[in-house]
Parts: sequence; C-alpha cells; structure tokens
Amino acid sequence: MSKELFIKNSITINAGISNIWDVLTNPAQTKKYLHGCEAISDWKVGSPLLWKGVYEGKEMVFVKGNIADIIPDHYLAYTVIAPNSTIEDIPENYLTVTYSLSESNGQRILTVTQGNYATVAEGEKRYKETYNNGEGWNPILVQIKKIAEAE
Repeated sequence: MSKELFIKNSITINAGISNIWDVLTNPAQTKKYLHGCEAISDWKVGSPLLWKGVYEGKEMVFVKGNIADIIPDHYLAYTVIAPNSTIEDIPENYLTVTYSLSESNGQRILTVTQGNYATVAEGEKRYKETYNNGEGWNPILVQIKKIAEAE
C-alpha cells in the first residue's frame, strides 16, 4: 500500500468536556462501550495503556499500547495492537488512535482517528475489519455520546 489509510469518525455530544473525557478515560465508563474492556493507564505520556476484559472467565488483555500524547480534556493519542493476534508485536505494527475534543456553537465534537493502516503488517485486512463498510468507530461513538449525555 502506498497511500495513507486512516479511519476517521466524528460525533456531536451535548455534554460537558469533563464528562466526555471521563467516558474516554475512566475504566468503569470504557467498560460500558468497548466490549466490556476497561482502559487501564496512569494517562501519562509513555505509559502503557491496556484494554482488559474477561473472556471465558479469565481476565485478559485484548488490546495494548502506550500513551503517545495527552492534553487532558482535549486530546489523547495512543498506540494499539491486539496482543492475541498473529501480528508480530513490534513498534512498526502498532496503529495510532487519537481522540480530539473541540467545541462549536456550544456543542462538543469528538473526533476519533485510527491508522496508518498502510504502514503496518496485514494493514489492508485490519483496515477492512475496522472500517466495517463505513461504520468504523461510529457504533462506539454513539455509545460514548449516550453515556456522556446521561451523566
């Protein structure tokens, strides 16, 4: 693949920035929208980020990575790889996910970007699985919106 390959989705959320940030970083909240996984980290640049859940009665890590950048209540970038996949666990195979929070006309906009699939092993396959016929992050964003607006 020669071109860049990213998934990018946005949603407008009628909730305060701190509520949205809590939904993105609080393990009790992430468990509600990320297939039962809790996001475990100290949320500092360079620190690990583990998405832990339970499968067949055993606690396991479904996704792992590191915090690449963070501006609380505004921006988060982290790397990801599925440690239980057949993809070699080397830095070149990690994707980067970013959460960006902005405001427009009194509403908050959450934008999620994931990629670059063009530079990782099995990138096209991984892209198609995540892109899911145009859905990408949209189903997760809808859940984040519901949780944040209910707080």
